[in-house]
Amino acid sequence: MKTELSDGEWTLMKALWNAAPMTITQLTEAMKDSTGWSKHTIISMLSRLETKGAVRYQSNGRAKAYSPVLQRGDAVRRETSHFLDKVFDGHLGVMLNAVMDSRPLSQADLEELSAILEKAKGEKAYD
Repeated sequence: MKTELSDGEWTLMKALWNAAPMTITQLTEAMKDSTGWSKHTIISMLSRLETKGAVRYQSNGRAKAYSPVLQRGDAVRRETSHFLDKVFDGHLGVMLNAVMDSRPLSQADLEELSAILEKAKGEKAYD
């Protein structure tokens, strides 16, 4: 499944990843403060996501309970790769330099990056 999500679809998918299955009424209630979306907006977005193969539903009487088919980790990996290719021509170093130029890195940021690099070095040793 090759699924690109719009910003709104990401917002809806996050709600489902956090608390699926959810009915349209539950989604509308959960998202009304942060998005202001109506029930009809959510229905339209769910329909698009269903067409993309990102969600599915089960009927519980009159209500449909929606659950994600697209896993969060898969979506994050695809979006990250797409962003890296689109904005930085696939160059990770250029992206990291842009991040560092845009804001100072905290000690926690540096430690996290260091741990990520050490993990990558360890994985390369087994290739």
